[in-house]
Amino acid sequence: MNLTARILTGMVSGLLLGLLIQQIGFTDEDWLGWFFVNGVMDAGGQIFIRSLTLMVVPLVFVSLVCGAASLGNTGSMGRLGGKAMGMYLLTTALAVTIALVVALVVSPGEGGVAAEAATSYEVREAPSFKDTLINIVPTNPIAAMAQGKMLQIILFALLLGVAFSRAGEPGARLYSFFQDVNAVLMKLITMLIQLAPYGVFCLMTELFATVAFAEIYKLIAYFLTVVAALLIHVTVVYPLILTMVARVNVLTFFSKMREPMLVAFSTSSSGATLPVTLRTVEHRIGVSNEVASFAVPLGATINMDGTAIMQGVATVFIAQFYGIDLSVVDYLNVILIATLASVGTAAVPGVGLIMLTMVLGQVGLPVEGIMLIIGVDRLLDMMRTAVNVAGDGMVATTVARTEDKLDMDVFADPDAGRVIEAGTSTT
Repeated sequence: MNLTARILTGMVSGLLLGLLIQQIGFTDEDWLGWFFVNGVMDAGGQIFIRSLTLMVVPLVFVSLVCGAASLGNTGSMGRLGGKAMGMYLLTTALAVTIALVVALVVSPGEGGVAAEAATSYEVREAPSFKDTLINIVPTNPIAAMAQGKMLQIILFALLLGVAFSRAGEPGARLYSFFQDVNAVLMKLITMLIQLAPYGVFCLMTELFATVAFAEIYKLIAYFLTVVAALLIHVTVVYPLILTMVARVNVLTFFSKMREPMLVAFSTSSSGATLPVTLRTVEHRIGVSNEVASFAVPLGATINMDGTAIMQGVATVFIAQFYGIDLSVVDYLNVILIATLASVGTAAVPGVGLIMLTMVLGQVGLPVEGIMLIIGVDRLLDMMRTAVNVAGDGMVATTVARTEDKLDMDVFADPDAGRVIEAGTSTT
C-alpha cells in the first residue's frame, strides 16, 4: 500500500479500537487505562509527533537559506514574499468572515444548548501586535532555534541566504553545502514519515478512548457550525483561488495534499506537520525549492484559517449564549483581530483557545465562555489544522504558478514523489 492508504488504515483502526476501549470502560487506575491507553498508546503518539518536530527547525532554516540565496540572485524575494503574506492574510480574513456569516445564520448559541457556564477560566495573555513585530527580530539566532521561535528563524535564514547570494565565491561554496544538507534532510523526512501509520494509530486510539462524547452531544449545534464553515472554506475559497489564479486542477492538488492533511488531522499541529507539507509541496506538487522553502514555513507560522473560523463561530456562540448583542463594528473588529492575531502564533495544538481570549476581550465578551466549548475543541482542532495545512499548500502552489516556478509535469504526474514502501520514493 502507498503511504496514504496506510495512514488511513491506521486512523480507522485506532478510531475503532479507541471506541471499543471506551465502551468497555476504563479508569486511570486499572491496567487498561494506566498501561495501554495512557502508557503505550500515548507514548507511541508522542514519539511520532516528536520525530516530526525534531525536523522542523533544521529543515526550515536550511531550506529557507537555500531559497533566499536563490531568490537573492534574481531580486524576486520581495515580490514573492509580498504575494505569500498578502494571500495568507486575505484567506484568514475570508475564513473568519465565512465563520461569522454561517454562525449568524445557524445561531448555535440560542436556547442554551450548552451546560451552565463555568465561573472561571485561566487566561493566558496573548502578545500585542507591537510585541509580535519586535519579537520577529532575533537577538540570538541560536537561542531562537533552541526555543523554536519560527518568525525569528525565518528572518535570520532569509538574511543569511541573501548574504550568500551577494558574497561571491565564499557564498557560492556555502550555498552548495546547504543544498547538500537540504537533500539529506529531505531523505530523512522520507524515512521518518514511515512512522506515520503507527503514530496515527496510537494518537487516534488514545483520543477516542478518552473523548467525552457527552460534551459533543451538548454542543452539537456549535460543533456542526464550525465543521460547516471549515468545509465551505476548503471546498469553495481554496478551489476558487486555485482555479482562477493558479489555473491548476483542484482535484489533482487535493489528491497530492492528502498525506500532510491526514498527518495534520492526527497531530493537530501544523508545525509538526511542516516537514511532510514541505516535502509534499516540493516533490509531489512541483513547487520550486525557493518558493516552497519560503511560503510553507511562513504559512505554518501565520496561516490560521481553520483557527480563525473557530474563533468567529465561538464568538457568535458565546455572545448568543450570554444574551449579548454585538454590533456590526464588533464583528468587523473580530475579523481584524482574528486576522492579526494569527501572525506569530505558535503552530501547536490548542493555540486557538489562547487566541480566542484576545478576540473575546476586544469585543467585551466574558472570557469564561471558553469553558463552554473546551470539551469539543480537541476534535475541532484536528479538523482546522488540516484546513490550515491545505491553505499552506494552496498559497505555495499559487505563488509558484504566478512566478512561473511550478513544474506542471510533476504536478500532473500522480506518482511524482510518492512514498510507496519503507525507504523508497518515486522522486
